[in-house]
Amino acid sequence: MKSLPQISEAEFEVMKVVWKHAPISTNEVTEILTKTTSWRPKTIQTLLKRLVTKGALTYHKQSRVFIYTPLVKEDEYVSQESSSFLNRYYDGNITTMMSAFLESDKLSKTEIDMLRALLSKKSQ
Repeated sequence: MKSLPQISEAEFEVMKVVWKHAPISTNEVTEILTKTTSWRPKTIQTLLKRLVTKGALTYHKQSRVFIYTPLVKEDEYVSQESSSFLNRYYDGNITTMMSAFLESDKLSKTEIDMLRALLSKKSQ
């Protein structure tokens, strides 16, 4: 798997908007994020610029508007981060991770049932 850029939690929030709505303008990203965060428009613009610099986003100028599209696929990024988390905290052992979640009551009955169904489907 190719190495994907490291992005912060705040940058990830911006990426989620771009993944969902791409291609999307600066104004549209700002409109969405000012409703769900306490960020100012300038902060959002800075985060967009950082993501371009890191190679997570690209843009083109349409008249006086910047239109953003992702260079990183959401599923690839989430997969990389999940693997990194698993390796960092559980030495790559998913059984240990699941045991920790179950023992600390971090999973609801619904989530456990969903996992059971996924595992059952995968083993067929």
